[in-house]
Amino acid sequence: MRSVVVVPYDKQWPEMFKAESALIKTFLGEIVKDIHHIGITAVPGLAAKPVIDILLEVYDINPLDKYRSAMARAGYVARGENGIAGRRYFIKGGDRRSHQLHAFAVGDTQILRHLAFRDYLRKNSDIAEKYAGIKRAAASLYNNDAHRYSAFKADFIEHHLQLALIDPQRQI
Repeated sequence: MRSVVVVPYDKQWPEMFKAESALIKTFLGEIVKDIHHIGITAVPGLAAKPVIDILLEVYDINPLDKYRSAMARAGYVARGENGIAGRRYFIKGGDRRSHQLHAFAVGDTQILRHLAFRDYLRKNSDIAEKYAGIKRAAASLYNNDAHRYSAFKADFIEHHLQLALIDPQRQI
């Protein structure tokens, strides 16, 4: 069973992202348009689950399905759409998950949503700290239940995501 833990910010997270991005580009090559570091490990100074979230933009999502064996060689397990239409989701590390890869076709609205939320938290440190507190509380309450952990944070995320989408340049 995978437990949920929130740890202090690790200055190695950006380097871990860069290394993994290079590996992914090696395995996927020309189908990759861009790779972004998303999630809370992409917000400097913020406590987070020690899992590097990666947003992969591909020119067409369907050819990515043909790369399952290449992704497996890189240590990833394919999970299909995993609840989000048009996404291809991969995990690395099993119960000790180290990376999550969320792949979308160029132009998918999920790309905008992920990047807007990340950038909003980077610009609004007070909001980011509140979010870190919510994550710590959720991990304390639901450390063995990832679904309840996520549900605990959902209202906060949705509220601030909407603010980020209304005006991406806005600082609270």
